[in-house]
Amino acid sequence: MTGATDDQREHRITGFARVLTVMLVWVALGVSACGGSGAKPTLVVSAAASLQKAFTRYGEQFAPARLRFSFAGSDVLAAQIEQGVRPDVFASANTKLPEMLYGKGLVERPIAFAANRLVLAVPASSTKIASFADVEKPGITLSVGTTGVPVGAYTQMVLDKLPAAQRSAVLANVADREPDVTGIVGKLTEGAVDAGFLYVTDVTATDGQLKAIPLPAGLRPQVTYGIAVVKGAAHPEQARAFVKGLLEGHGRADLLAAGFLPPPSS
Repeated sequence: MTGATDDQREHRITGFARVLTVMLVWVALGVSACGGSGAKPTLVVSAAASLQKAFTRYGEQFAPARLRFSFAGSDVLAAQIEQGVRPDVFASANTKLPEMLYGKGLVERPIAFAANRLVLAVPASSTKIASFADVEKPGITLSVGTTGVPVGAYTQMVLDKLPAAQRSAVLANVADREPDVTGIVGKLTEGAVDAGFLYVTDVTATDGQLKAIPLPAGLRPQVTYGIAVVKGAAHPEQARAFVKGLLEGHGRADLLAAGFLPPPSS
């Protein structure tokens, strides 16, 4: 193929690597989920990267099954389900993706189970940025999520509310786009960028490496997480118990401890 730039070739290679990595993880999970007869079942949970701390803690206390997690960008995990991967549970950093899968008959009816807050995150020692207005300054570098992943979509909602000149100034400072929150956290903790848009729970999970700057009230998007049992799941009974625990049991307590909020309907 002619005419492709180095950036385009690199993007295609990176995209292929992401898909290959996720597929290899699912192969490993599929093997590990096939325990012997009489053994406690292994529940496979496909979840947004921002849920890693809360879900891992919950999984340690979940009695009905052992847990195997696949954490990645919600969009990547949803695409895998569309392509035939069948975890027991899908948990997304938005409600749009579970609803899309429900519309295609791939998951049971989704439930909103948590809320979060989008913030501007900076290294804890940073003195460059003290408020949201500072990200418009020339020379500031930003890391944001790709538009397909929920954190990127929420960030775009914020930018869309800005006057055109301010929006252009912020976009001019975007130096990096990541496929999930883990990548943005990495760029910030490594000092590769000055700031990034993250959920407040991601900042809390860094144990003081990052600090959160609240967004102006008029710019804050509503961040709601959705979850669904996947149709064709190997362990639907345990999957429903896992979801129930996030609404009223140990899982709810672990979500709140990690900084999540109850869903808007609560």
